Amino acid sequence: MNKQKYLIVRFKTPLRAKELPLFRGAIIHAMADANVLFHNHTEEGFRYAYPLIQYKRLNGSAAIVCLSEGAEAIGGFFAAFPSGIRLGERQSALELSSVKAGETLVQVWDSAFAYRLTRWLPLNQENYSAYKAMDSLAERGAMLEKILTGNILSFAKGLGIHLDKPIVCQIDEIERSSVAEYKRVKMDAFDLSFRCNVSFPPFIGLGKGVSLGFGTVYACH
Repeated sequence: MNKQKYLIVRFKTPLRAKELPLFRGAIIHAMADANVLFHNHTEEGFRYAYPLIQYKRLNGSAAIVCLSEGAEAIGGFFAAFPSGIRLGERQSALELSSVKAGETLVQVWDSAFAYRLTRWLPLNQENYSAYKAMDSLAERGAMLEKILTGNILSFAKGLGIHLDKPIVCQIDEIERSSVAEYKRVKMDAFDLSFRCNVSFPPFIGLGKGVSLGFGTVYACH
């Protein structure tokens, strides 16, 4: 069974999207010896694996989404819970809004689910030129669907899950595209709606920058 534990920690702290790196830094700073899952850096270098602790902006407020071992590691944060954090020049109180724990069966189903995907970063230096050179919306859509399918496979692999049936992804609408900065590089970010036959834990990230709130998946009910 591919059941995955999750823990969603929401705060009352208002947060702008551009403040997510500052929020992440403030949480790590609050702990004397943060678990590697909070920052993904090791003595040998970088932890090249799917982030199990992800910093989010949900409904305009700060949140942390924890998966698998990340749901257990978050205990270290609660042990050192700070009353306030500094977000750049702004000092802000840190007050819990809610904590929700649960399990989700991550697998391929016979029917599709409806999702929204926000601030998704699908394009890199290699495929950006190819995407821009495409004249038809159908070609661009097919390319994005292929990238999204690859992101889902990477997510599953990062959690040690083998999806044994074909993944079907269909982008229904690209709601907006914008320019976002990730690792000091400006990239195209997409908000879109899609359907897929894979079930996900709530608010997980797909693609690049998921630990900083990029590519957040919302289930449509």
